[in-house]
Amino acid sequence: MTKNENQLLKLLGVGFGVAVTVGGTIGTGILRKPGIISGLIGDPLTIMMLWLAVGIYAVLGTLCAIELAVSIPQAGAWYVYARRAFGNYFGFVTGITSWLGTVSALGFGAYTLSEYITLLMPATAQYTGLMAVCLLLLLTGFHWLGTRSAGRSQEVLAVLKAVGLLLFVVVCFLFGGNPTGTDLTDTIQKQSTTLTFIAVISALQAIFYTYDGWHTATYFSEENTNPAKTLPKSMLYGVVMVIIIYMLVNGAILYALPHDTLSQSKLAAADTISYIFGDQYARVITILLMVSILGIVNAQIMFAPRVIYSMSRDGLFLKAGTQVNKAGTPSVAMPLTSLFSIMLILSGKDTCSRLSDIATFFFVLSYAAGFGALIRLRYSEPELPRPFKAPLFPLLPSLLIVLSLMFLAGAVYSDIKSSLYALIFLVLSYPLFILVVRLNKD
Repeated sequence: MTKNENQLLKLLGVGFGVAVTVGGTIGTGILRKPGIISGLIGDPLTIMMLWLAVGIYAVLGTLCAIELAVSIPQAGAWYVYARRAFGNYFGFVTGITSWLGTVSALGFGAYTLSEYITLLMPATAQYTGLMAVCLLLLLTGFHWLGTRSAGRSQEVLAVLKAVGLLLFVVVCFLFGGNPTGTDLTDTIQKQSTTLTFIAVISALQAIFYTYDGWHTATYFSEENTNPAKTLPKSMLYGVVMVIIIYMLVNGAILYALPHDTLSQSKLAAADTISYIFGDQYARVITILLMVSILGIVNAQIMFAPRVIYSMSRDGLFLKAGTQVNKAGTPSVAMPLTSLFSIMLILSGKDTCSRLSDIATFFFVLSYAAGFGALIRLRYSEPELPRPFKAPLFPLLPSLLIVLSLMFLAGAVYSDIKSSLYALIFLVLSYPLFILVVRLNKD
């Protein structure tokens, strides 16, 4: 292939941008995490405020990400901005951790989806790992068909997911009995003495995990037909939709499910439906969970390869990673992403889960790198065309860096084991970077 042929295709617009933001953000977290968070916090009002606070962080982060994406419309998102602002090594660390984090999340998502299949069809329980591998192979084959079909599938899955969650909210408010609200005074009194810093940080970690994905559209800025015009709309519409859905779903669960039951729940949405209608109706939530997981896995298998495609183009990954087929799919980066995820699946769900926890550390670190890149590029490249500028510069990106670093410090304090693995990888990243650079020079 010639260099001209190894190009991503400009096929994507506003609809895809909204769909990939919604689909790349909303997964199982919103249906599983409310129980964990309720057990940590207790007070419904505090719970809602924490969800809203992280949502506001996502909106402010989106404003900064939009400036970077339309100023430097290249595949790879945070990797591209970090490398442009701080050089190859910083870009390499940001890119490789972003990719590995998504690879682990992809494997975890595929395995979890297979587990839900076994809930509907118990006879398949012994084939959980095999089904997860087959799912990734099927998605790899489908995405090989090209960017256009992959984009359409993401739009369909996002619509199904949003409609399903909104129906869940309507059902809870129509048929729920507000048991949580009845005990609100007692709950607040209890939490006035039991709420701790660790509890708040742990709750924020869980919420950050569910919001990760608000920036997903930036991975596709190179393939957008008119990024300066469509990206601001799609990203802001998408993140606002996510916040609205998250607040409604949390409100519905808190309204319909008693606090004692909710605080012990590992699958809050299903337990809410069971509480209202009986256990036989929980299968409906299982199906909704499967659609949610499929939507986020579909997005991950689409955007993760863009990172190593861009790194390869810059000589910071495999030379072959720059190859793109005629339909616009990175023809080496995409199957390589699937292969690594399959290897994690074969190593067991616990491995995927542990790596997903570590990935949260790296995702927030990537945000901080992006916000730092915005500040540096404003000063180092003042003539860079900026069709969209983040407001309140430099206060806004500086505030977001501080918030991100505060969260990282809290995460290290509350989860030493996962953070230690992340820090060890950072130490080993420089020798790995030197090795990759030398291999690309040969």
